[in-house]
Amino acid sequence: MKAITKHRYGGPEVLQLEEVEKPKPEKGEILVKVMANSPNPADWHIMRGEPKFARLSFGLFKPKDKMFGADFAGVVEETGEGTQFKKGDRIYGESLDGGAFAEYISAAENICGKMPESSSFTEMACVPIAGLTALQGLITHGKLKEGESVLINGASGGVGHFAVQVAKAYGAKVTGVCSSRNVSFVSNLGADQVIAYDQEDIHKHPGKYDLVIDTNGNLKHSDFTRMGKRGVVIGFTTMSNMLGVVARNAFSKFKIKVFTASANPEDLTTLANLVESDKLKPHIEKVYSYEEIPDAIGYIEDMRTRGKVAMVWER
Repeated sequence: MKAITKHRYGGPEVLQLEEVEKPKPEKGEILVKVMANSPNPADWHIMRGEPKFARLSFGLFKPKDKMFGADFAGVVEETGEGTQFKKGDRIYGESLDGGAFAEYISAAENICGKMPESSSFTEMACVPIAGLTALQGLITHGKLKEGESVLINGASGGVGHFAVQVAKAYGAKVTGVCSSRNVSFVSNLGADQVIAYDQEDIHKHPGKYDLVIDTNGNLKHSDFTRMGKRGVVIGFTTMSNMLGVVARNAFSKFKIKVFTASANPEDLTTLANLVESDKLKPHIEKVYSYEEIPDAIGYIEDMRTRGKVAMVWER
């Protein structure tokens, strides 16, 4: 089968389309014919081996695993022992172990969920990591309740545009932060108020919210304590900001939740239900072919993507 592989660290130029052995599903796994993928910031961090300390996990001098990619949507082709899915099921999911940017992936059943009947593979491939991060950031870790107010920093990006929609679906009052060019986009997602960071300094914003969630990763600890009763941060723009927030968090009574989303059947079902009820809709800015996966990852590295991009495996 064809797969996108990497044998050294670097930019999109290190990725190549290679023939590899088709996997076999083991106990508790399903073999999925991949129809579409979507890239995430984690993919280009893994591709580049950055930040450098992450190479302790990825491989110190070169990648330990040549296969990579997390988000996928496709059709079950074969099932391992003890699985509930059946051949022909349309499913979506994410593999933090990689291997999704390929014609087939053998994935653990508990990181997959059934797609809504009316949804497309391209659409659902965009949901797993970004959708789970938005849902778990707001609800699992942010404890957002109906009627509460939430500030979403980075409201036009992959996670952010899902966070706006999820927060509205749960009955919250949403304020989004984005650039001027994305104000209309974020408003149309359902935000009650939108702040353009290039017109108002978010680090001086006087607003007060029940929850502040930072999907961009550039808020300081003092921003959370000034604006919010609770705080959740998803990723960081710079290493210095990460160290600053983590250090202040260790000695502050105001604890900011920092987490990495993980797939589970319950949350994948929740997201699928939100999509089916039209309360959650991925905005797909661009669609690439599987041969253009390096270009797709290079595109999202610029961190200017409105919503998501997708890649399709043409049949």
